[in-house]
Amino acid sequence: MGVGGRGMVYPGFAKNPKEDAPMSEMFNPSIAATAFDHNTTITAVLELSGKTWLFGAIAPGLTTRAKRSFTAGDIAGVMKALDQLKAQAQKAGFAVARTGLAYEAGRDGFWIARALAQGGLEVHVMHPASIAVDRRGKRAKTDRLDVDLLLTTFIGWLRGEPGRCTMAPIPTLEEEDRREPGRLRKALVQDRLKVENRIGGLLIRHGIDGFKPRLKSAEKKLAELKLPGGDALPPETLNSLRLLLAQHRLLSQQLKKIEEARAKVVEVEKPDPLQRRIQALAGLLGVGVETATVLVHEVFSRRFKDRRALAGFVGLTGTPFDSGGSRTEQGISKNGNPEVRRLMGQLAWRWLRHQPESDLARWLRARLSGAEGRMKKVLIVALARKLLVALWRYAETGEIPAGARLAAG
Repeated sequence: MGVGGRGMVYPGFAKNPKEDAPMSEMFNPSIAATAFDHNTTITAVLELSGKTWLFGAIAPGLTTRAKRSFTAGDIAGVMKALDQLKAQAQKAGFAVARTGLAYEAGRDGFWIARALAQGGLEVHVMHPASIAVDRRGKRAKTDRLDVDLLLTTFIGWLRGEPGRCTMAPIPTLEEEDRREPGRLRKALVQDRLKVENRIGGLLIRHGIDGFKPRLKSAEKKLAELKLPGGDALPPETLNSLRLLLAQHRLLSQQLKKIEEARAKVVEVEKPDPLQRRIQALAGLLGVGVETATVLVHEVFSRRFKDRRALAGFVGLTGTPFDSGGSRTEQGISKNGNPEVRRLMGQLAWRWLRHQPESDLARWLRARLSGAEGRMKKVLIVALARKLLVALWRYAETGEIPAGARLAAG
């Protein structure tokens, strides 16, 4: 087994780091990349619902805000409305050089952004929870008021005003498609657990405990179950259990297919940059193919300015409260990707078990001495953040985390 140290590079990485560049461009969710000019920019927003889209815009030379309603999905109508605004601005003597449109992330996802971007627009997708709202008493809420709020927020963000809102990076269709198996797997795991809980709940009502639906012989054991008094299960109850067990078996088969397909990535002889990262991460003891795939597709396929931006994306940054004479640490922000955050917590424990001689494991053990209660959880979260940064550097440059062991060397 290989052991990593400072300067050691995983042999599967290309010598030219540009060959392994992530597919997504570096993105700052809080600050616009281009300076905003009122006299040359049309600013528009969409308030989305299942049946209609409410459109609002501000154009140079026009004294009022334009507002229109479209049938949901009418991309051509939105483009036509923006062209009309551009013509009106030019008629008023203003040359429009930039057209920006924003909407809130939600059920529709990013297909609208991709479709509008193909028409040459600058499109942004807002995180809904990042938009500040008035909290004094009851707040009036209508679609038209929401359009005004979105416009005001979007213009502030374009000006570079801090705290206005944050934007979501817009993935390509290919990037979104690569993440689908992982998200489907997560849904199947949750659905299977629900079925197991229903089976357990139905049996415990009849005084039966300890039945394991994941066993290959589960169907045979179900037929042999008896009530505490020795009687057979009631017929309708038995029928429900058989149906639930059939659902469980189907979900398990679907999960197995996804996991088998994912495991094949380590056998690819000419991997692309993302597959190369998955292979490298999966080669570390304690990581595994599933963990490596989620980390690469959800995190390491993006570019981050530094380790703080990376930790912020996952939600592993601190939230200090420092006001007057009061200073306290409120814990991690939890504003980022919850799935990856949970994954890193689990991986931190596995790292201690499989990589006990790594620098990160030694760092934690040196601080765990005498630690009790909440402090242990705090230190594990700290390890999760440090491990995330170390794996990110490994995925970017191939530099093996210090003291870490490879599955094969």
